[in-house]
Amino acid sequence: MGTVEALTPNLSQADTAGLLEVDPDELAGYAADAAQPWFRRKLCADALAGRVPETRVPELLECIRDRSETPRARSALLGILGHREELRAWLYHEDRESDDAYGMPEAILSARGAAGDRTTAHDLATLANDPWAHRRVVGEAGLDALVARYGAEAIIADLGDARPEDRAFRVRMRHRAGEDVTTALADPDVGVAHLAHSLVDDEERLREYLEQAPTVEAKLWSACALYRLNNDLAEARTIYDSLGRPRVEVDGLDDEVRAAVRREYVPDCEPRTDPRWRLEAICVDPVQPADEDELLARARAALTAANLEPGTPRSDEPPGGRTTYNVLDHVGGSVAVSTLGRFVISNEANSAARSALEPAGFRWIDEPLASTTVTGLCTYFFGDRGPLEVRDLLFYWQD
Repeated sequence: MGTVEALTPNLSQADTAGLLEVDPDELAGYAADAAQPWFRRKLCADALAGRVPETRVPELLECIRDRSETPRARSALLGILGHREELRAWLYHEDRESDDAYGMPEAILSARGAAGDRTTAHDLATLANDPWAHRRVVGEAGLDALVARYGAEAIIADLGDARPEDRAFRVRMRHRAGEDVTTALADPDVGVAHLAHSLVDDEERLREYLEQAPTVEAKLWSACALYRLNNDLAEARTIYDSLGRPRVEVDGLDDEVRAAVRREYVPDCEPRTDPRWRLEAICVDPVQPADEDELLARARAALTAANLEPGTPRSDEPPGGRTTYNVLDHVGGSVAVSTLGRFVISNEANSAARSALEPAGFRWIDEPLASTTVTGLCTYFFGDRGPLEVRDLLFYWQD
């Protein structure tokens, strides 16, 4: 096995640092080789950034132009060669409008930015604010190329501040320049405020801002940012109490389910989550994780005592995925037992299982509660990043 093959057994285990030590001509050969798997070609193309051998440029440009080539390789090569004058006519040809293979519209847009086209700034700012990281980095690369050519202030002026993604770009540029972005904590868009909260790094400035912040949300973001910086729980709780312990009220959501959902999902929630959830999760006494084995043993015992002959617990968790429940098949049906607490649910009426489990201390999640949307808490779920219903949180499944 050659060096490149050894460094790139697959996408997740690639030694990207090692690829930077490989001769550029060898990398270019792999990047242009249609017989190689797409991930190896992409990785080799990425490792060529800033060091593409001139003798290899023509064949690599031809790979970009060839729509029969794998789009992952084409887009990666476009990322490192999009600024080339030889590509300019191709980039602006009307056929690019229909070049919609995976990743190509974004790569073409970013390449136009790299070529100095300021008319791409608005679309690049939108792309740079995309929830998908692989799209976001392409947009950021295009904007960075425009900034390198024209300066940050010129691109900020081009964009204005009407859209959240334009204000997010402004925040990133101000922070990159070492300027204070604390006032962006009051931005009406939760995504922009979240970005500012992740970037501010001056505790004293945050404490000063807390006294004058124009909205409760801005104060909440300030408190979350302070806690991120100093992990001072006492200070966070003092601020939380001074604000009246605000929280997102959800009709029909009782404190037991709320606590289980809060503990499981808020720490890794999506950026557009309401800061009330974030500060609540920091300041409220945490609920101890449920004992999954104990819950299953108790549920099996209850079903056995009711002569429902439960089978061995099975998990629906896919490889590399995640679930928050186990399934117990039994005579006449099956029940899902949440790993987050004493919660059970079934797709069937299943009155026999319910009659067995409720006296054993379990909570049967009926339809009204199951269909309650936990507003303000954004969780990743099959590509979406919004609020979920209780059923999808207590009995979560994601491949």
